[in-house]
Amino acid sequence: MTNLTPHPHQIDPQARTAIKGHKPLVIWFTGLSGSGKSSIANELEQELNQQFLVHTYLLDGDNVRSGLNSDLGFSVEDRAENIRRIGEVAKMMLDAGLIVITAFISPYRQERDKVRRILPETSFCEVFVDCPLEICEQRDPKGLYAAARLGQISQFTGISAPYEPPLNPEIVIHSDHISIKEAVKQIIDFLLAKEIMQSTIH
Repeated sequence: MTNLTPHPHQIDPQARTAIKGHKPLVIWFTGLSGSGKSSIANELEQELNQQFLVHTYLLDGDNVRSGLNSDLGFSVEDRAENIRRIGEVAKMMLDAGLIVITAFISPYRQERDKVRRILPETSFCEVFVDCPLEICEQRDPKGLYAAARLGQISQFTGISAPYEPPLNPEIVIHSDHISIKEAVKQIIDFLLAKEIMQSTIH
């Protein structure tokens, strides 16, 4: 695009981070529908906010598609644009000093990697919620798999559209083997080890 001149900010990310007491980060959950992404993400945000006094914001798939991305469908092109927009929003929130938690199927590896590339190095934490398709179908909290099997939903990830698992995610959660609380602890242990925030135990 032409005739655009980005306006420089007088307050930089370092200044915003300095007053928050923790480092900014994008925690990007990816996995099949029904794998537990939203449940874990919600529990994680509550734990970070209440126990560690961390400034967070949770971007969830259905919420974003109900507003910002309500004009998008589920074609390959629209899925790519959905993730591109979310990535740009997450980038701005990261710049504001927040820990941004996203919960999206984000089925294509290329689109997730594009988000990683637009963020500062070490600011993207990919969390693969790994759960077998048959378990996700058994859970099917929204009845989506059943509808997809009946042909009522087209381009449904895992049934009529592909899912490309991450090759080198920062965290892998086997949600068919551990509880939500155990998954959250796994992530928090990672954040503490990376010194994203400080322990509340002194």
